[in-house]
Amino acid sequence: MPYTLFQGGRRRRRRRAPAVLAIVALLAAAAAVVFLIAERRDGGSGTAAKAPALRQAAGGLGLEPLAGGGTAPSPLAVRLEQGGDPVRARFKHMPRAGLLFDIDTGRVLWRHQPTRVLPIASLTKMMTALVVTDRVKRGARVPITREALRYQGSGVGLLPRGKRIRIDTMLNGLLLPSGNDAAIALAQRAAGTVPRFVDAMNARARRMGLLCSRFSSPHGFEDRGNHSCASDLAAIARAVLRVPRLARIVRSREAVLPFPIKGGKLYLYNSNPLLRQGYRGLTGMKTGYTDAAGRCFVATARRGAVKLGVVLLHSPDTAGQARRLLDRGFAVERR
Repeated sequence: MPYTLFQGGRRRRRRRAPAVLAIVALLAAAAAVVFLIAERRDGGSGTAAKAPALRQAAGGLGLEPLAGGGTAPSPLAVRLEQGGDPVRARFKHMPRAGLLFDIDTGRVLWRHQPTRVLPIASLTKMMTALVVTDRVKRGARVPITREALRYQGSGVGLLPRGKRIRIDTMLNGLLLPSGNDAAIALAQRAAGTVPRFVDAMNARARRMGLLCSRFSSPHGFEDRGNHSCASDLAAIARAVLRVPRLARIVRSREAVLPFPIKGGKLYLYNSNPLLRQGYRGLTGMKTGYTDAAGRCFVATARRGAVKLGVVLLHSPDTAGQARRLLDRGFAVERR
């Protein structure tokens, strides 16, 4: 029968001053980033006032600051430095942070606290998917370990211990029902251990020029030390859509896959509320929820040549707010 799954100092010599100053600048920049991370380890809220500190840290390293804490070259960073957002939207109960952006150009159409550092729950799994596809070839299989079956929160729930499951099946389990069990198994397959995989996640974030983001798990179930901001998440979403195998998964309403269980098939359903509501042109992408993070959502859609994305963090109405922002964005871009 089908199985339906739910997401439940300072001293210097004159002739060496330039070298010393360069070293001090590097240390200061590193300290700024470490301070930010340490300050946010509890997963609590940050403020937009942190954005200048992020950019100053990047500048101290001699890199050109871009939106979302990105640094050049970082083609995925959204363009927060461009003002005059064309979309105006106020909600009775605002999300703690949000962003509406053009997927192709990175142009920002609407923003609310886009560099505010916040816990992100299962939106973490977008980065997990990127690192897995970087490290694990198509056709590979993922062993189901005892650790994976000790997951908490949402899961695929039917993973048979000791079996080796196709990588694409596990990626579907990661991104559709948001399986924490799938996240653990994939992390172990890609890096050997979960801690090493988390290191790889943070290394990729650095390569992408993301300074709001830090990851402490492959699934985001624990909020402590796991955070990002709307602008970083927009860059991550743009990266996901550039990986065809991931883009196909996140736009799927459901997946029916061969699986070593009774009946031989695994039925997976996407937790994306706009997909379930039939929102026209929807192409993805991911939901998330914990008590600290609240309801989080990244949605992407395309109508004609216009491709838009929205990020909402700690929103009281992810589907309603995302729909309203996307509708207004498409109306503006068609003019």
